[in-house]
Amino acid sequence: MAQREPRIRNVQVIEKTSPYRGYLRIDRYELRHEKFDGGTTEAMQREVMDRGQVTALLPYDPIEDQVVLIEQFRIGALAAQLNPWLTEIVAGVIGPGETPDEVARRETVEETGLKPGRIEPIGFYLMSPGCTSEAMHLFCGEVDSRHAGGIHGLDHEGEDIRVYAIPFDEAEALLMRGVLTNFPIVLALQWLIINRERIRQLWTA
Repeated sequence: MAQREPRIRNVQVIEKTSPYRGYLRIDRYELRHEKFDGGTTEAMQREVMDRGQVTALLPYDPIEDQVVLIEQFRIGALAAQLNPWLTEIVAGVIGPGETPDEVARRETVEETGLKPGRIEPIGFYLMSPGCTSEAMHLFCGEVDSRHAGGIHGLDHEGEDIRVYAIPFDEAEALLMRGVLTNFPIVLALQWLIINRERIRQLWTA
């Protein structure tokens, strides 16, 4: 029977350097690791973008049955030759001494102007482990969508964020049509499709 979960194998880090430090940091590893047959690979080099942990939150109004979405410019989409103005959910980097849910609440206020009530954890995910250390704590958060709108974000971080609320059915249709290309919003909406009735019962009781 095949093993269901990968076991931890030996990794030997020969050298680690940081050839680039800017808005992001690039680390270069020279390493060897244990192979599936029990042997060891030859020394290899791998570069990784060190991003740390982030948090993301899907603002949902269980009474109005609406989700609050944001739109902003993303350099990665431009580099991928896609429309760089993406439809997203709230997200931010977790700083030293902060907890994921604290950051989720703070970023919701900064990026939407809304103060979340109850929040529900969705999961913890590696974003793109072939090239970055970024890991995401994902939540769904209770908000009052009647007050959603306007332009938000922090000027000193270069944020220019448009906020709007749409009915759940419309958000689901955007997802099914493949319009949404940002991973956190896709995953969060898929989760909400599965858990929507439970969340509405829980948050409107």
